[in-house]
Amino acid sequence: MTNEAEAHTPDSYEMPQQARELPRMVVLSLNYVCNAGCPNCPYNNSDIRSQYKKDLYMSRAVFTALADQCGPFGSYLRFSAGGEPMLHPEIVEFARYGKFKGAKVGIISNGSRYTRENLEALISLGVDALEFSVDAGDAQTYAFARPGLDWELLNRNVRLAREIRDAMNAPTRLIASVINQKGVDVEAAVAHWTPIVDKVQVRKYLTWGYSQDNSADTTPYLPPDERLPCPFPFERLFVDTRGDVTLCVEDIAFAKRFANVRDTPLTDIWQGSELTHLREMHLAQAGDREPLCANCPDWRYRSWKYNYWKILRDAHEKG
Repeated sequence: MTNEAEAHTPDSYEMPQQARELPRMVVLSLNYVCNAGCPNCPYNNSDIRSQYKKDLYMSRAVFTALADQCGPFGSYLRFSAGGEPMLHPEIVEFARYGKFKGAKVGIISNGSRYTRENLEALISLGVDALEFSVDAGDAQTYAFARPGLDWELLNRNVRLAREIRDAMNAPTRLIASVINQKGVDVEAAVAHWTPIVDKVQVRKYLTWGYSQDNSADTTPYLPPDERLPCPFPFERLFVDTRGDVTLCVEDIAFAKRFANVRDTPLTDIWQGSELTHLREMHLAQAGDREPLCANCPDWRYRSWKYNYWKILRDAHEKG
């Protein structure tokens, strides 16, 4: 095994203690609408959003079903995927309910729809993380990486979030996310955002099976030929606006949906036969027997150590 792989693999592969009963993280496709035309976005390079014309926004019933079950276990509800989550008309109320029930809440956003009012509301709730997808360190690069959005507005909103967070002495961590892609000076982006946020996350470019591969760093975290276990089946679930669950976050089209959170307890889904079998295959280094995994273009970029939990730890250490 290479030193690179050792930096991303655990001493032993097993379910994390925090995820024995419920997933450590539930990734939510909160809505399927967006105000940006990012060329790297798999939703902009597919017809997935058109399949959700009648279910563009996650309903209160679906969200409360998740929060009611995740809250007692302190699971992380990550508002992400599908579109720009701040376009959901009930996002502040969802965050309020999630925190009230005991869940952790994080929002990954392009930053364009924040206002003083909604930032004050979210930060006062103790939302755990606001992650800004920035992908640039200057206006020209931003126009390329994030078409349809405004560089100056992004900067104002990130600084406003910092101002409000610091004034409230709130626990909310501020994270800037930079995808390491062709045409983006990652070092310049890191230099620009480091003084403003708690952590700058440099992420691998993922195609999700839909986008053209424009990665500027194709070094794998996990050696592809060894088929080492992917961490995702051991830590997170993916839920769409309808409440459907799929085998993996990689399945953004929900081709492998097998349960719905409105009629199946989350513990039954997480500990059930579908995911248990998938984990067993991965532990046997035979995860590619599942077609979804066999065809996954991004498995090699999964890391057991350089992950969202590390990003949060680093952000807390700085803060």
